[in-house]
Amino acid sequence: MRINLIGQRVKWLSAIFLFFAAFILARFVDMQILDNKGYINREWGFSRAPLLSRSARGEIFLADRFGMLSPLAVNKSVFTVYTEPRNISNKEEAARVLSDVLSLPLETIKEKISKENDPYEVIAPRVSEDVAGHIKDLGLSGVGVSSQLGRYYPLEELAAHIAGFVGVKGDKKTGQYGIEGFYEKELASEDGSLDKLVLSVDPHAQFKLEEALNNVVKRWDAIGGTAIVMEPSTGRILGMANTPSFNPNEYAKTKDISAFTDPAVSGQFELGSIFKPITMAAALNEKKVTPDTMYDDTAGEVVISGYHIKNFDGKAHGTPTMTQVLEKSLNTGVIFAEQQIPKEVFRSYIQNFGFGARSGVDVQGESPGNVNNIKKDKDLEFATAAFGQGITVTPLQMLTAISAIANGGLLMKPHVVDQKIYRDGSTESIEVPPVRQVISSETAATLTKMLVSTVENGYDKAKVRGYFIAGKTGTAQISSEDKKGYSEEDTIHSFVGYAPAYHPRFAVLVKIDRPQGVKFASQSLAPVFSDIMAYLLTYYEIPPDIKE
Repeated sequence: MRINLIGQRVKWLSAIFLFFAAFILARFVDMQILDNKGYINREWGFSRAPLLSRSARGEIFLADRFGMLSPLAVNKSVFTVYTEPRNISNKEEAARVLSDVLSLPLETIKEKISKENDPYEVIAPRVSEDVAGHIKDLGLSGVGVSSQLGRYYPLEELAAHIAGFVGVKGDKKTGQYGIEGFYEKELASEDGSLDKLVLSVDPHAQFKLEEALNNVVKRWDAIGGTAIVMEPSTGRILGMANTPSFNPNEYAKTKDISAFTDPAVSGQFELGSIFKPITMAAALNEKKVTPDTMYDDTAGEVVISGYHIKNFDGKAHGTPTMTQVLEKSLNTGVIFAEQQIPKEVFRSYIQNFGFGARSGVDVQGESPGNVNNIKKDKDLEFATAAFGQGITVTPLQMLTAISAIANGGLLMKPHVVDQKIYRDGSTESIEVPPVRQVISSETAATLTKMLVSTVENGYDKAKVRGYFIAGKTGTAQISSEDKKGYSEEDTIHSFVGYAPAYHPRFAVLVKIDRPQGVKFASQSLAPVFSDIMAYLLTYYEIPPDIKE
């Protein structure tokens, strides 16, 4: 009896600790990332600039798990310092003062104000309210400050690809990329009816994703990466991060406009082994294999159309089961599973999981991916597709597909906007119905057990203490740019999974491009996935499902 009481007390103390840890982490992000920038207050979530007109562009907010709003895109007075050169009485003095106050090169200002009959010259297009006020107080002849309503992104690079920006297109300002582009008509409606878009993205989850992603990209000297977290049961995106990023307040300084495109929804890549659960789902659902089905891998390779396809380790593995195929990530095993079902059936599963078509996510610029290889009915193309090569998908498509497995086989449409708030006080909650049942709930439950075993017993050690984790890594080759075939050096690492495995709350995908000094994703990304998932489970106060 005494032992039981002690055990119960330990459980209560653990629960209390988790609660306070989540609270402290949330407050840390508030204070370090948001409060320090001066954009949050307890009533509205940001400090407004001068009162805006009723027809101002609708604003965009993130919302945390407690309903606290944080501004992603707001309207703010933008100040421009200009001169009327012909009205400046002392050009030398004016140039010196402006150079000091604006921290601009003296010669540049002199050149702009040297034209005797010039009526107007912009000196600084975006200055702070304090600087604008100081310039006004100086009372320099021929020097003025104008203001107009502009778009401001308080979080700067944080969630920049989700936000997009308001830029100039032709002769008018318009939303481009991200939410700004997708919802341009509603945000910029002439009647100004839309006041706010409230997103499903949690600023704390977003910050954690970006922090973890930036760290792993830096550690392995990768050229970039993507991380996404989604609720499998709803399709709500809680965070979507990319690196490198950009500052939407200074988008004009970005030389390569491809930086604005969101790789999470538009970046197409060959998946590698994280696609193996999709192949296994099809074979299981068609009842052509079970977790205990064995196959002959004594040769360690499959020969198709004269091509020798080997396991990643180049070894033979005897007669492994389908569960061991996922644990050991055997290419020959998923080819065996794929070959048990007709090509048209396998193709229909790939399409039903959402590959080769846009999901309809409400972020501008989504790509459909490319699965044309499996339209040819050729044995080789189907064999390579079974382990994620020869077809291209987006990170969001892959996470949406794995979320369907987590969600009992039911595919949900991913989305970012949770609520629309109108200026008349009315609100509209975004209800997104299921897309389709891709596999049975029984198949999903079976595959989940196999993916838990993959984490527990395979190479993919992405464990979180106290929780069952379902997951799979992928280390994909990259098509060679200067010759046929694949690069011998460059790879893409990815990890996808969900937790708690048997009643999932979060599905997470992490991907990095061309890492250096590390061979497999199990080494580079399993620890990152664990870190992100542990944070989410703690922050959202999800109780452990493993009794210790």
